[in-house]
Amino acid sequence: MRLFANCFSLLALVFTLSASAQENPEWNQVFANINKEVLTNSKAYSSLKYATENIGHRLTGSANGKKAEEYAYNLLKSYGFKDVRYQPFEVESWSRGMLTVTAGADMQNQQPVKSVTLAHSPVKADINLELVDMGNGLEEDYQANPSKVKGKIALVYLGVLPGSKPGTRSLHRSEKTAIATKYGASGIMIINTPDGGILLTGTASVTGKLIPIPAVCIGKEDGMELKRKLKEGKLYSHIAMTNFSGLIKARNVVATIKGKTLPNEKIVVGGHLDSWDLATGAIDNGIGSFAVLDMARTFQALKLQPARTVEFVMFMGEEEGLLGSKAYVEDAVKDKSIDQLRYMLNYDMTNDPKGYSTTAEDSRDLFQYIGNIARAMDTSFRNSFRAGAGLHSDHQPFMLQGVPTGGSSGGGLPNNAGPCYHADCDHFKLVDESGMKNNVRFSSMLVYGIADAREIKAKHFSDEETKAFLLKNNLKEPLQIAGEWRWND
Repeated sequence: MRLFANCFSLLALVFTLSASAQENPEWNQVFANINKEVLTNSKAYSSLKYATENIGHRLTGSANGKKAEEYAYNLLKSYGFKDVRYQPFEVESWSRGMLTVTAGADMQNQQPVKSVTLAHSPVKADINLELVDMGNGLEEDYQANPSKVKGKIALVYLGVLPGSKPGTRSLHRSEKTAIATKYGASGIMIINTPDGGILLTGTASVTGKLIPIPAVCIGKEDGMELKRKLKEGKLYSHIAMTNFSGLIKARNVVATIKGKTLPNEKIVVGGHLDSWDLATGAIDNGIGSFAVLDMARTFQALKLQPARTVEFVMFMGEEEGLLGSKAYVEDAVKDKSIDQLRYMLNYDMTNDPKGYSTTAEDSRDLFQYIGNIARAMDTSFRNSFRAGAGLHSDHQPFMLQGVPTGGSSGGGLPNNAGPCYHADCDHFKLVDESGMKNNVRFSSMLVYGIADAREIKAKHFSDEETKAFLLKNNLKEPLQIAGEWRWND
């Protein structure tokens, strides 16, 4: 039976590939060329290694951030791109200064707590207040006693606590901070989820602007100990911090390949170049952004020119509130080029993909045609498919304007890198070269296939269709918290 099933699967694959080749007869050879070029000449791993060693972190608005922008621009030029440009935007830059956090049974006798400031905390804060356990930090945790946290410091778990009721859905740290602020908290202390005292940074602001209360992250072990002590009696915490905030210039980096027959239809391929400053951002988002740079190199090396225009974009400011992608979309709305966008593919910590994902179920046939050709070359690519939607990366501003979004998916992060997300252990030693190459080759095939398809069934939604889509995917609540739900119900 297994032999019969395998033969049947092989016949189905051959039939699908035949149908795909019949519709786009040149794709098999193009994809084979992509496969060989990336496996032989990929620069994704080596260029990321150089950047982490010679630039370091890539915080937007910092001197390092500027060096990263220039490095990406010069790389694209060296790959032979004639049409490379900076897209400048003004950003409220934030960087951390001094931080001291202590906790104890009274206001005077407190012990130091290892911590890190969450981005967009105030430029100065000094509070010594009662600490209150607010569980998962969701709306329901406050509703039972809305005044419980007023004038106090909320202690909140970053994810979903073990033992929470089934189906409990977590929110982003910025959304949990917004809820705490709404209920009158004067500060928030967020407990990180991985073991080992790892500290996480990231923005605590849903808007990319300064928040009114100090926000800090502490390690899991320290946080769970504070939760235990709060069951026995009151605790107080002293949080003192200084930070910097001010308007500065940042730049997306954009390289364009004009479409052969449909130049006014555009596919955007992006990844955020910026990172936080606790480490070098090798995983978040070096493996994504430097894979996109190598996709661009691959297209240029093979002189690929699909039917539609392809734009490779290195976004800055993602970590501080999707600032670069919002600037890109705002410009596109102003000059009406937003109507030309047929797809946005986003690569944020994408590694060793096994399939493709999209917000558009209508793209299933196209994506799996492309994936079947890829799988015929390498069976480690399983050609999985997922349709759905989420927030908090550079696809979001495009999706909110009705543009279909997607990318490669199904792979895992290398070398147990997950706990180092936004953390002080996000270093190049975590990167896997073969995983990056797989991302570049399979994703380049997806980019070319979409850009060259005779028809893209996924439509650019109208405003009402966008609303219905977001409701269907349960995204109204987080968008309302962020102030980005633009519809009046």
